[in-house]
Amino acid sequence: MTAAPPSGSARPAEIVAQAARRRTFAVISHPDAGKSTLTEALALHAHAISEAGATHGKAGRKATVSDWMEMEQARGISISSTALQLEYEDVVFNLVDTPGHADFSEDTYRVLSAVDFAVMLLDGGKGLEPQTLKLFDVCRRSGIPVITVVNKWDRPGLDALELMDQIEQRISLRPTPLTWPVGIAGEFHGVLDRRDGSCIEYLRTAGGATIAPQVVRSPAEAEERFGDAWASAQEEVELLDASGGTHDDESFLAGRSTPVLFAAAALNFGVDQLLDVMLSLAPRPGARPGVDGQPRPVDAEFSAFVFKIQAGMNLAHRDHVAFARVCSGVFHRGDVLTHAQSGRPFATKYAQSMFGRQRETAEIAYPGDVIGLVNASQLAIGDTLFAGSAVQFPPIPSFAPEHFAVIRARDAGRHKQFRRGIDQLDREGVVQVLRSDLRGDQAPVLAAVGPMQFEVVVDRLRREFSTEVSLDQLDYHLALGVDAAGIDIVNSQSGAEVLTRSDGTLLAVFVDRWRVRRILSDHPTLQLESLAADAA
Repeated sequence: MTAAPPSGSARPAEIVAQAARRRTFAVISHPDAGKSTLTEALALHAHAISEAGATHGKAGRKATVSDWMEMEQARGISISSTALQLEYEDVVFNLVDTPGHADFSEDTYRVLSAVDFAVMLLDGGKGLEPQTLKLFDVCRRSGIPVITVVNKWDRPGLDALELMDQIEQRISLRPTPLTWPVGIAGEFHGVLDRRDGSCIEYLRTAGGATIAPQVVRSPAEAEERFGDAWASAQEEVELLDASGGTHDDESFLAGRSTPVLFAAAALNFGVDQLLDVMLSLAPRPGARPGVDGQPRPVDAEFSAFVFKIQAGMNLAHRDHVAFARVCSGVFHRGDVLTHAQSGRPFATKYAQSMFGRQRETAEIAYPGDVIGLVNASQLAIGDTLFAGSAVQFPPIPSFAPEHFAVIRARDAGRHKQFRRGIDQLDREGVVQVLRSDLRGDQAPVLAAVGPMQFEVVVDRLRREFSTEVSLDQLDYHLALGVDAAGIDIVNSQSGAEVLTRSDGTLLAVFVDRWRVRRILSDHPTLQLESLAADAA
């Protein structure tokens, strides 16, 4: 991160200026749209790495720096979120990478609480997919502006105008392309830059491992070189002009429209244009409201909130890192802060900046930056840290789980390790851990949004805690909140029971909605409610 001043506190004007240099964002997509590849390409163009890994699992290719877990590298998917800080054109990009698999969407939603905008990646051959639609909807509800990148244009795919129609009709978001492809999907020569009418021609490099050279051509030069492909691009841009598909800052920041760019991340085509758009159009860090609704300006005293906890990033130690988004003020390593939830002091001697699994000591950080607080065992997801005047930011909701399984240690002699591992994964939010007096502490119930979360639990207990476990799937598929008065009613029914989440929330779990309706019909006084994040 930026070098620390020799002494003293930063002035408000300095904090505002440093915040204006920040762009904090997430890259989100449906699985296999090329999210990790784009993340790597951005790091390459910002000169943070010298060679891109591009594709997982290919012989002779590196794994992407943002995918560091063994399961990620073996399967070629992202199942954890990581933070990468890049500097480009004197602007600091804080890229919070997100899981690419739908089973880990809860982690993605936590990350979205910590960013100022999102880059949504679409597969040019598949268009809007189920996870894409859900993520667009979450961004809209959260007020997060979205920049859309149509990826894989070097492969056969859909018509570009058809993709724009999908965005407008299926998610009610007006697409405003800033670049337009020269050549149909699979024949990607370059783009027409709508901002100045020029043509940017892309040149391939070996395997797309290095930055792709590009040539800027005038319209006349592009017509001579690309002929019908250039003429078609110009005609389609005229249609966009006539239909109102022109960028408007106010509409974009309000979440009513989305700038669109075309790219081929595996070849590093279109990445420069994305960086330039984020430089010029993306929102900077701004005031963030607390639970009382009062916004905390960026030049106020220090504040931050924890949006992610991750263990196992340092193979030599069983540490865990709390990722915190700086919201206001300036952070200096060694500051003693206040933990809002407990009111206790919190020392920051071990603060680091992250680049995937790699770390370096973080001496100073400004609004928009992400700091890693090492071995902060008292912190939980959604917690607030502050200096000076008190503030507490809204909690990050847990999701309603849809998959449930009882977990047990195969070797009863390793119960302590088993318990420690379960508590750690629960604190990280890898799964929700539910317990009841009936089932006992040696057989907690794991609750997950997607079944692959269970695989991560089994793998990490084996690798990090040397504990082999067994899983028994339960038939439950629905969880609703219930009060203490409803415990006996639910527990007396077949296909239902009440379990307690680690935060004290009582969850009534059911095999299906039909069972819920029948129980409510028989017991009209029973109070059940949807969990906070059901709608997402």
